[in-house]
Amino acid sequence: MTQKIAFIGGGNMASAIIGGLINKGFLPAQIDVVEPFADTQQRLKATFGITAHERPGLFLEEADLVVWAVKPQIFKEAAQPALIHTLHALHLSVAAGIPSVSIARWLGTERVVRSMPNTPALIGMGITGLYPRPEVTAQDRLLIEQVVVTMGEYFWLDREDHLDAVTALSGSGPAYVFYFMEAMINAGVDMGLSPEQAQKLAVETFRGASALAHASIEPPEVLRQRVTSKGGTTYAALSAMEASHVKPLFMQAMVAAQNRAREMGLEFGE
Repeated sequence: MTQKIAFIGGGNMASAIIGGLINKGFLPAQIDVVEPFADTQQRLKATFGITAHERPGLFLEEADLVVWAVKPQIFKEAAQPALIHTLHALHLSVAAGIPSVSIARWLGTERVVRSMPNTPALIGMGITGLYPRPEVTAQDRLLIEQVVVTMGEYFWLDREDHLDAVTALSGSGPAYVFYFMEAMINAGVDMGLSPEQAQKLAVETFRGASALAHASIEPPEVLRQRVTSKGGTTYAALSAMEASHVKPLFMQAMVAAQNRAREMGLEFGE
């Protein structure tokens, strides 16, 4: 890859992508970052050898791809000073909720791809959903794929509104896993284990179960059934969850996340 890439925002997700690019052989000189906070600028310099810029400038005109790693509520504001320098570029947004039609209007171009990654991208084990506007070319898609593959797996969507479902499922999903880990750790401590023992058991159980699901051709439902003997300990735990309606409540929680993604698009995408 010989292209130049600019990031608007230098936070965790931008750092995940930058780290993946550099690990794949991308040079720090090929990367520019607009980051207003001095401490984040210093971290980017120390970690990746990248000089971050406090504000947009002429350097953006060299970018083949601009990655928008800003919070949804400041996207429009951040776009205004960059617009004049980035009309020629392909744009990739990682901001939740903001519709591509708004991004295209703010940036004066139809070459826009929306994405929804998740935080395991920080260790190259993320999953990213992608939606391209119709004017995005096959060559544009290839460049996007070369970038997002550094974060883990990816797939393309045919409908933009499905990104809200991706946000609810995988974008917010790591928090659900950590939430259940917290509950397992707390229960383990209540049952007499040390916090260290309980945490190791919870983390390794999630890691092992995820690896097993990834390696298996069977769906999770079948894998669950295989470790649930009627009358046994797992059966007792799952029966308690069913009696408390954990599954439908969890599904409702994910719908709440999907609805909030839609609301953010309406709230910040005008």
